[in-house]
Order: sequence, then C-alpha cells, then structure tokens
Amino acid sequence: MDASFTFDAPSDEEYQSEEEVEEENGAQQSQSPWEFAAYSESVAEEHARRSTTSIDFKISKALKERAVQISNHIDDEDAEFEPDKQENYLPEEVDDEKTGGDAKSFFAPSDGTSFHANSFMELNLSRPLLRACETLGYQKPTPIQAACIPLALTGRDICGSAITGSGKTAAFTLPVLERLLFRPKRIHAIRVLVLTPTRELAVQVHSMIEKLAQFTDIRCCLVVGGLSTKMQEVALRSMPDIVVATPGRMIDHLRNSQSVGLEDLAVLILDEADRLLELGFSAEIHELVHLCPKGRQTLLFSATMTEQVDELIKLSLTRPLRLSADPSAKRPARLTEEVVRIRRMREANEEAVLLALCSKTFTSKVIIFSGTKLAAHRLKILFGLVGLKAAELHGNLTQVQRLDALDLFRKQEVDFLIATDVAARGLDIIGVQTVINFACPRDLTSYVHRVGRTARAGREGYAVTFVMDNDRSVLKAIAKRAGSKLRSRIVAEQSITKWSQIIEQTEDQIAAILQEEREERALRKAEMEATKAENMIAHKDEIYSRPKRTWFTTEKEKKLLAKSAKASMENGKNSENEVISAQQAEDLKMKEKRKLEREKNLPRNKRRRLEASRERLEDEDEADKELELGRNGKGKEGKLLVDVAYRRAKAAKAMTKAQVAGKIVKRAGKTSKRPPQRTQSRTEEMRELFQIDMSERKQKSTHAAGKKKSKQFKSKSRYKRK
Repeated sequence: MDASFTFDAPSDEEYQSEEEVEEENGAQQSQSPWEFAAYSESVAEEHARRSTTSIDFKISKALKERAVQISNHIDDEDAEFEPDKQENYLPEEVDDEKTGGDAKSFFAPSDGTSFHANSFMELNLSRPLLRACETLGYQKPTPIQAACIPLALTGRDICGSAITGSGKTAAFTLPVLERLLFRPKRIHAIRVLVLTPTRELAVQVHSMIEKLAQFTDIRCCLVVGGLSTKMQEVALRSMPDIVVATPGRMIDHLRNSQSVGLEDLAVLILDEADRLLELGFSAEIHELVHLCPKGRQTLLFSATMTEQVDELIKLSLTRPLRLSADPSAKRPARLTEEVVRIRRMREANEEAVLLALCSKTFTSKVIIFSGTKLAAHRLKILFGLVGLKAAELHGNLTQVQRLDALDLFRKQEVDFLIATDVAARGLDIIGVQTVINFACPRDLTSYVHRVGRTARAGREGYAVTFVMDNDRSVLKAIAKRAGSKLRSRIVAEQSITKWSQIIEQTEDQIAAILQEEREERALRKAEMEATKAENMIAHKDEIYSRPKRTWFTTEKEKKLLAKSAKASMENGKNSENEVISAQQAEDLKMKEKRKLEREKNLPRNKRRRLEASRERLEDEDEADKELELGRNGKGKEGKLLVDVAYRRAKAAKAMTKAQVAGKIVKRAGKTSKRPPQRTQSRTEEMRELFQIDMSERKQKSTHAAGKKKSKQFKSKSRYKRK
C-alpha cells in the first residue's frame, strides 16, 4: 500500500452538504447511495395497520403526566458540575501472542499487485460506471479498490481485507458490474449472489449497487427477512442479474419458491466473511455453497479476515489471492480511543455515567452499543424521559422500525442511535462523531467493527468504552492495539450522583411504559390468533392445499446444533480455569469438528488404531477417577452408592424377567451355600467363594459334555441312515 495515500473523496455514503458546496464554488452536489426509507412502508402506516402506538408516543404521554420537568432542572445545574478528567492510560504488561503456522501457502502469491491508482479510468472500467462514480463523488480509488478491481475482472478468487471505511463495497461491486455489461442479454439468469450477515447491511449494499448501476440495464433484487416474501418471490422469478440476500431467506426461497435456482451463478460474494463463517451462519453458508456451481468466482471481504484456511477450502476457493490493504487491526489515524473504568462497587451507576457523558460531552451523532435488546430498549425509554432524542436498533423491532431508525439517524433527526451488534458490521452512516461501547465488546474483533462506525475515510472520531472488572482481557487487547494513544476518562462524581437521582425518579415511569407495552403485545397476539382462526375457517381448503414450507435441517437438528454450540462455549470457558471469549470457544468447537472430519478420511487400519488408543486412554481416565473417588471415601471401589444400587436393581429385574421367560432355572442349592451372616474372616470367605466357583465350573463342564455327546450320537445316526 502507498504510505502517502490520503482519503480525498467522501466515504461510500456521504454526500456533500450545503457548506461544502459553497466552499467548492458551486460544485455539483453528489448523490447519496443510501436510501433506507425507500424499502418499506412508514412506521406510522405500520402502527395504524397493527392498531398499536409507538414508543415515542408512550414517552411523550409519560412526560405530559409528569409534574416536574427534568430537563429544565438539568440545564440550571449543569454549570455547577466540575468537568471530566482525562489522563493517559497505563496498560498492564501483555505477553506477545504467538502467531500460528504458515497459512499463506494456501493462497496464491500476490506479488506485484498495485494498491495505488490516480483515477478510476486507470482501472479499465466502462463509461457508465465511470459516470456513476463521478455522480457519487468518487474521484480517486482507495487502496483496496485499486488492488481488487483489476484482479476481480480476470475472474480470480479473492480474500480482501482493509480498514473500516475504505470502500470495500465498491471494490467488489464495480468489477461485477463491469463483467455483467458483457453478459448474454437474451438469457435471463441470476449471475451474482451477495450474502451479508445482517438485513441493514444488505439494504445498504443493494442501495449502493443500484446507484452504481443507474446508467446500465443491470437489475438487482433484495432478499432479506422482515419484508414481503411474495414480492421477493416475484422479483426472483423475473431472474435479476444480482441478488443481495441474507443466508436464511435465500435458502427459504431456493427450497420453497418455484423457478428459483442458482444454476447459472457466476460470482458469489461474502461481505463480512468472517462473521458469515462463524458458527451461527456456517451451516447456512455451506448449504448455499453446495447449491452454487463449482466453476464460479468467489470473493470474500471483511475488515478482520481470520486465517481459517480449512473453512476457505470447504467453500471451494481455487488458489485465491489474499489482498490486505491494511493490517486487520490497524486503527484509523484520526481516531481518539478512551476507556471509562467502572469499578465493581459502581456498576449500578453505569447508566448515570452514560447520561453524564451524553448530556455534556458527546451530544450529537453518537452510536451507543448495548449488550442486549432489553438493555437497548430501556436506554431508549430513559433517554426519551430525560429529554434526549434517540432511536433504537435491535432484533425485537420490525424491519420497518429498524430501517426507520437508521433513516432518522442518517438525516440527523435524532442525536443518538442505541443499537446492539446488529449495527456493528458494515454500516456506513453520515458523519458519526462518537461510538460509545456501553457494553464492553466480547473480543478485539467486535471492538474493531464497532469503533469502525466512526473516523471513516480519514475523518475524526471518538471511541469510548465502558470497562468492568471482568473485561480486563479485552482491555489489554484494546490497549495493545491503541498503544500510547489510549486515554482514560474520569467522569465527575457530582454529575454521576445527580444523574443517579434522576434515574431513580424515572424508574416508575419506565416500569409503567414497559407494562403498557406488555399489555399491548398480549392484546395484539390475541387479535392475531383470532384473525388466524377466522382465516382457517373461511379459507381452510385453500390453506391446506398449499405445499408445506421446508428447510435444509429439521427442528430437532437445529436444537441439537444450538445445544452443542452452547455446550462447546461453556466447556471452552471452563477448561483449565481460563477466561476466554465466546469467539475463542467457537474456534475450539470448529477445530474439534475439523479433527473428526480428518479422522473420517483416514484409512481403516489407522482409524481403528486411533479408536483403540482413544478407548484405552478413556479407560485409564475412568480408572484414575475411580481411584480418586475411593480415596475420598465415596465407595469401596470409587463408585457412588446410588450407582451401585441402580445397577443391582437393574440386574435383579433382568434376572426376574429371565426366570419368568424360562431362560434360567433357579437352583435351590445355590442360596444355601451363601453364609447367612457376615461373621467369617476374610480367608474363610475367599475359600468358600473359591469352592462355589469350582462347583459351578464342574456343572458347566458336565453340562457341556452331555450336549457334546448328544450331538455326536445324532451325527452318527445320521451317517448310519445314509
């Protein structure tokens, strides 16, 4: 990469404001590729159709009923609070991580690849695409675009990674559109499939492709959950050139929609590929890969591409090129990173610290990342009650509400966007100044993607992370990445105390709003059940005549997969008393899975030897455990009394069944030989057991001899007859 490169052009989504237009002496305003509101109905129409009210309406109703306004009281006393303190963070000593083996051998050499281009005309793009780039305000290709576009035009498989905000969407969109300009236009087929982990990212990518293809005849289709299935089915039957989808909804259409297939697919693109290859999406991705032709081109892009070579082989990449325009964990040059330490005794004041920061220091264009959906919803209500304009984005909302929240934040009608990790991947929103990690990310990868929402394309940005005592491992990784530029922020104690009192005053109102939502949800559920029953009565024949929708795994298999994933995470966290992240636990699970698959491919003799050695080790482990249990006094042979009793009862039950069936004849003399009382010495007991054993053996031998003679006699008589 050229070290002197600077971001001259706006980011993928940014349009020029009125002030910038005046500064450029009347330059033409560029278009914005992001149009979230155009993909669904408005939130007001949805609430009117469902007979519900919005959360903002409930908050405004609660504010009207409140006697004392909090916001005026806050403004009067803000001047008395002392300012926050900032100091350099002194990290603890961190051991250098050992790098793995040489995984680069799987990738084809990328020597001679140029990461520099002065203009898009040097990349051999057609005039319609150059015109679209000019319309969007793109002047100079970024390093990942300059390296990826020429190689992708040749049909090579590519694994591309670059810093967040470096234009990866345009890096894979432009070469795909260039190839589609020369497609056989009389034959309609789905030729490009773009897969993303979240619906919002899919909407963003689809909007970007539509803007770049606005001067061509290339058609693009969006297939995500939460939107109309029938409209998507009609669009897929028309055979668009490009399909942007989430994995689950795409598999649903391929299995249950008629005349929809991927037989003519030429390019498969995985955006945020490391997230798609994680455990939650891996089964769906593998199913889609099996449905795609083997001779396709595959492109994988992410800001944090992991070295999962075996996973890439499963995706059947053929000698892909590894293009790393920037180190995977490189920090943006103009990003200011801060941490706020929340001690164990002060964890209850976490919301007060957040409100203190958002009311005085970071007042606009802020994304707040919460750990759970319920916590994000509570923060939304709390911000509304104290007079701060905020929108929420998480999985409990409908798709219309999620897109509306993004649109409100993009248009700067709200100052804060409270979101879960749904908004952490790929979203490129105008001018985000600050990212606050209210819940500390689980690992460094999540942290990189979260803070990547700000300081994009060479702009300034702040990243503030709340760190508890349990998050020391993540804090060490952040400190190692940021180096000496990481700062520690200490929020004023007076401000925290004041906001804690305000939060206590609003607890009753928060509880009332949540209760109203629960009642509204229960009422809507009852109405839906009643409507469903009416439809079943009125249209019973039509409903039962429809084919049942199928899935590539059964419900039982899905539950088993989720259970095994959860168990693997728990086992990984508890092993060797080490605290590891969920991502590391998932990696351990995938290593075990790959190990089992390698064993299946071994020759039979080696596989049997391996199984025998494993069984021998298991027997040794069980013997060691029994010895330890015996030493602890849990039984004579290290067995629990409950287990011994259960086995004896099971054996007695089996003996009774055998006697009833006539398989075993009960011997009268056997019970008399046992001593009625345990008063004999050890030597006498052993002698008596030996005599019993010898007598049983004699009986068996005579019985066997008798059977043998009868067989010989029968055989002789048979010979005599002949």
